[in-house]
Amino acid sequence: QIQLVESGGGLVQAGGSLRLSCAASGRTANNYAMGWYRQPPGKQRELVALIASSGGTNYADSVKGRFTISRTNANNTVYLQMNSLKPEDTAVYYCNARYIFDVYWGQGTQVTVSS
Repeated sequence: QIQLVESGGGLVQAGGSLRLSCAASGRTANNYAMGWYRQPPGKQRELVALIASSGGTNYADSVKGRFTISRTNANNTVYLQMNSLKPEDTAVYYCNARYIFDVYWGQGTQVTVSS
């Protein structure tokens, strides 16, 4: 079992920045692909960014050039640096760990971007 705990959400003005963290505990997540997903109000959950165990990354078109995903295997943590935030980035952000059919989710952290 892996437990994921997100932190770093909050309220920020448009154009500002936030850094989300996701700490994995229980056992090492080094072999897991890690990702950030978000669920805007009244909408379905969507992929934001992924980072493979090898370090390869993938981003949703809506965040390319603004968000950066990274991970440190030493402390089992994945980060999402969010710059140039827009009101449409407002959502609950969820951390995800995946290895084949083994999938874990965090409880989510709220990000609100005011215009």
